[in-house]
Amino acid sequence: MQSMIELRNITKVYERGAEKLHILNDLSLSVAKGDFVAIIGPSGSGKSTLMNTIGLLDIPTSGSYSLDGVATENMSDNQLAELRNKKIGFIFQQFNLLPRLNALENVELPLIYSGLGKKERREKAMRMLELLGMGARGHHKPSELSGGQQQRVAIARALSGSPSLLLADEPTGALDTKTGNEVLELVIELNKQGNTIVLITHDSHIADHARRVISIRDGAIVKDERLLPLPDETSLRAHSAPTTSPETKPSEVQV
Repeated sequence: MQSMIELRNITKVYERGAEKLHILNDLSLSVAKGDFVAIIGPSGSGKSTLMNTIGLLDIPTSGSYSLDGVATENMSDNQLAELRNKKIGFIFQQFNLLPRLNALENVELPLIYSGLGKKERREKAMRMLELLGMGARGHHKPSELSGGQQQRVAIARALSGSPSLLLADEPTGALDTKTGNEVLELVIELNKQGNTIVLITHDSHIADHARRVISIRDGAIVKDERLLPLPDETSLRAHSAPTTSPETKPSEVQV
């Protein structure tokens, strides 16, 4: 199985005056294409810094990182930004939707830098909203949507660029239990369709829905547990972009 993420001997050190804070300590991690990995740990464990490293938002102090076969350690900031925009879709706890834009415009926003024309961007954004069961809400602003609906729009935005990796930071944290469970079911379904997902959480009940759970403490991996097997390679080859199957659609999960 090919790797989506290859982290080797990653360290991250922050300097505060004469003090050095070691956040990640010689951490190595490999994530296969098509996997669904939950990274769990308490506050201060280093999981947020690890997420930022995987998301190309933080540059490690030392070590190497390859994303979908592309070595990143010698890239400029502009090259990292280009790779991030091309390869990674982000799902955040607080949705991060622009309040003055409607749902369709929020989903379309990342596509502005893709080279697509306005008509193509709008059509693709609408397809993503329809995929998430939000096609009828395209012209509603975030304030007119429930928390679950806003997270669906945020997921549609993350999928709009056809990313290789979905990186979800506490995606259910701002939702009530029922809505959070429904969004989690949606994330599970997206993984079944072939999307590689890394989910950051402090909640073991959320983590237990992943295929693989990695526990981190003091900047190091302390446990790595496989809960479900990787999808077979045939299903991964069939996945070239986010799609729905005739049997089960994400939009069937009502949020």
